[in-house]
Amino acid sequence: MEIIGKITQTLPEKSGQSARGPWRKQEYILETKDQYPKQICFMVWGDKIDELGISEGQELKVSVDIESREFNGRWYTDVKAWRVEPLGQQSAGGGGQPPQGFPEEPPPHTEDDIPF
Repeated sequence: MEIIGKITQTLPEKSGQSARGPWRKQEYILETKDQYPKQICFMVWGDKIDELGISEGQELKVSVDIESREFNGRWYTDVKAWRVEPLGQQSAGGGGQPPQGFPEEPPPHTEDDIPF
């Protein structure tokens, strides 16, 4: 899914330690440019935070995966960015390449990935 809008807020970075090692995540608020604008909180994980250098006021096209999970009877939804493109800077020698650190498209699923 792609969302186009402007970064209106950068939330404080969160970090911690898990069984797999240290982790970091950064959340941003993006306001859409629809007739009735909506605010969407999306997150970026790990080294991508520094690589992307997202800042308030930037206009972006953000490709996201949306995932919900249940915990103790409540549902939680994550909006995770897998590609971020600044708007208005695509024709300046970019050649259609995705920004550094993100694949051209999400990895394809194979029949081996399906749990049933």
